[in-house]
Amino acid sequence: MANIDNTNFAGKKAIVRVDFNVPLDENGHITDDTRIRGALPTLKKILADGGSLILMSHMGKPKGKINMKYSLGQIREAVAEALGTDVKFVPDCMKAQEAAAELQPGQVLLLENLRFYPEEEGKPVGIDKEDPGYDEAKKAMKESQKEFAKTLAGYADIYVNDAFGTAHRKHASTAVIADYFDQDHKMPGYLMEKEVTAVDNILSDIKRPFTAIMGGSKVSTKIGIIENLMDKVDNLILCGGMTYTFAKATGGKIGNSICEDDKLQLALDIIAKAKAKGVNLVLGSDCIAADSFSNDAKTMVCPSDNIPDGWQGLDAGPDTINEFRKAILPAKTILWNGPAGVFEFDNFAGGSRAIAEAIVEATTNGAFSLVGGGDSVACVNKFGMADSVSYVSTGGGALLEAIEGKTLPGIAAVKGDK
Repeated sequence: MANIDNTNFAGKKAIVRVDFNVPLDENGHITDDTRIRGALPTLKKILADGGSLILMSHMGKPKGKINMKYSLGQIREAVAEALGTDVKFVPDCMKAQEAAAELQPGQVLLLENLRFYPEEEGKPVGIDKEDPGYDEAKKAMKESQKEFAKTLAGYADIYVNDAFGTAHRKHASTAVIADYFDQDHKMPGYLMEKEVTAVDNILSDIKRPFTAIMGGSKVSTKIGIIENLMDKVDNLILCGGMTYTFAKATGGKIGNSICEDDKLQLALDIIAKAKAKGVNLVLGSDCIAADSFSNDAKTMVCPSDNIPDGWQGLDAGPDTINEFRKAILPAKTILWNGPAGVFEFDNFAGGSRAIAEAIVEATTNGAFSLVGGGDSVACVNKFGMADSVSYVSTGGGALLEAIEGKTLPGIAAVKGDK
């Protein structure tokens, strides 16, 4: 497999799939440029070699239609500033032939949002799966997707995929396009390589004890990763909103706390499986409950399984934080995905902050720590601790699927083993 280090891009046009799906405020200004900064090593290597860049990305979910709210034109200046060079912008990703042909070494072209075309995702538009004719529409869309990818491929000599955050999608720009390049002219970028190495450290090169922290509101969205980790971890912390599904499943009172009532048996099965495999399952014994979903709500500390009616658990309590620390501090491998509470509210960010602080302390003492998933990344950024953990992943769903052990189409495509 070709790699970016042994490739000389001099005089070559490289089309790079980046993940510039950055958050914007109401004025179209970037509020977190982590993803842009993450792609810079790859982009600067190509330019330093004397190559030219064609950047392609999605933004948001325009669902195959033009929606200027999601235009990548909004970030052109920020990308130019990050790269230290002018960036040309093409307002239609399918009409960039002339601009690409004129591109000179050292120049950069940014294409408009790929998802303004339904062919990028390859999903038929205006027809439901249950409708007659859906299968035919899907088949026709797959053919259109190939043509879409072929057009993109025609702009460049080399394809580089540096968008780990979309590597779990078999989209035109993340997987199908690779069919139009031979094995010497397609490769992962530096960011993609770092992400794959970080996942390998978690799954294949485990230093023990291994502690995984899974947070968030729903156990159902994390069940695949929880089950895969059960065979690998020594300690498994389950926190955040899913805490209350487990509390109710074991007979507790959870007041108005979030709960998946149809997943109570699943929660019991996870508890039983952890016990059978000798995994130390940490669910937390107390919480900070609030009388409303608000930063300014009245609060009380109470057992996670005995929350008064009209109150809801919004953060981990002090005893639970101590339990988390006991499982995190001795660890030599740590994975964190999902917050311990409603960290967006400053008054309910204490549990998530305590997790971050414990991870930083363990990392300082020699642990390998991987933080991934949008909310966890937002946590370490909010607390100013992103530079104090081993690795912060840019991938959300892609990271989870990789840790579940699934093959990611965007990685398989550039490796040539799809």
